[in-house]
Amino acid sequence: MRKMDAIIIGSGQGGVPLATELARSGKQVGIFERSRFGGSCTNWGCTPSKAFLGAAHAAGRARAAAGLGVHAQVQVDFGQVMQRVRRIRDSFTQNVEERLQQENLTVVQGEAAFTPEGHVRCHGQDFSAPLIVIDTGSSAATPPVKGLADTPFLTDRTFWDLTRLPERTLVMGGGYVGLELGQGIARLGSKVSIIDRSERLMSRESPEVGVVLAQALARDGVELHLGVEIEQVSFRDGRFSVRLSGPSILEGEALLVAAGRRPNTAALNAPAAGIQLDGKGFVQVNDHFETTRAGVYAIGEAAGQPAFTHVSWEDYRRLQAILNDRPRSRDDRVLGYAVFTDPQVGRTGLSLEQARRKGIRARDARMEVKNMARAIEWGHELGFYQMVIDEDSGRILGATLVGYEAGELVHVFMDLIEAGATWELLERAQHIHPTYAENLPSLARIFKSRG
Repeated sequence: MRKMDAIIIGSGQGGVPLATELARSGKQVGIFERSRFGGSCTNWGCTPSKAFLGAAHAAGRARAAAGLGVHAQVQVDFGQVMQRVRRIRDSFTQNVEERLQQENLTVVQGEAAFTPEGHVRCHGQDFSAPLIVIDTGSSAATPPVKGLADTPFLTDRTFWDLTRLPERTLVMGGGYVGLELGQGIARLGSKVSIIDRSERLMSRESPEVGVVLAQALARDGVELHLGVEIEQVSFRDGRFSVRLSGPSILEGEALLVAAGRRPNTAALNAPAAGIQLDGKGFVQVNDHFETTRAGVYAIGEAAGQPAFTHVSWEDYRRLQAILNDRPRSRDDRVLGYAVFTDPQVGRTGLSLEQARRKGIRARDARMEVKNMARAIEWGHELGFYQMVIDEDSGRILGATLVGYEAGELVHVFMDLIEAGATWELLERAQHIHPTYAENLPSLARIFKSRG
């Protein structure tokens, strides 16, 4: 038995800074990682996907420049694109590993599991600590579709191993992963079909978001098959065959499955140690990340937190504060996120529908991107800005931005909501012309003008 002060299971965006900070405070810390250092963001999510989209959106915008009188011939070297993606990913992963090795940490690469006594076992050796933190993240879920498990389908983990551009790519899932990678590979030259059982894209967002993204995808030649079920998948002679309800059959050289997430908790043997999981396998925690076993905590996606890197990183800060008897809790910050399609989607706080379901007397202010000076000048026309306000208090409750670099602009609203600001504060603001940001105070003026 090897005794430590703290054990961190998982080297993601919450686990690594927590482990290093605990070690720097003089504690003996062990961090366990069964796969690549850096977790989902560095290896399969943010880093490779945004490097990939950097190339894809450059190609798409070059073609779109024809509307500005600039006619470009775009040639994509898909192999070079993917080499660059893997090079950036591997560099980030190596940086995380080197950072861990340079700290006063015990780094163990292997599968960690709990024993009934609450110890952590890896490579046949037991480790114990009064503080154990689970940060094992999540992976792509495999839907129970007939024949799917017997095919070489792609997920967000294996997509980055592609070396040749598929002539036709089928995408199962109309959420942010499916849309980002589907639009991306379409802009690099593959014929893409996106399939989703929902009647609209991004079904958890306001309906208008899905409408705009459907228009954008259509411009890239992406076929949408919405409101249908996938009944069977087969693979033969290098081609997938996907049978849809209807019935109809789609074929392609690649099939990307992006139909939800599952927590990486199956191998932990958590229930044997008295650590309860919910029906989907997420670790059950209270508002302070405590599991059902004393001294064991869980953060990030494994604990059912929103599947975003910035949330996992904030969970580390939350838990560190809680361990030092400072007042933090798992949902004490305004949630914001972005979808890196083109146009982008930036979301924070409550939508109008969510606010009204909570019984809030809410109203919105809205602008179309096509009416904004910067959009007219730059040739952007798809999208809208929407701000949600509590009519009784005047406080800003949320915002949905769909447009060019909306993922950057949405931070203005995140900060205003966090500060408890009202629309009057935004209305008084002076923003630079001609920018997209100058239209944010205009939303407040629209709200004011409508009484």
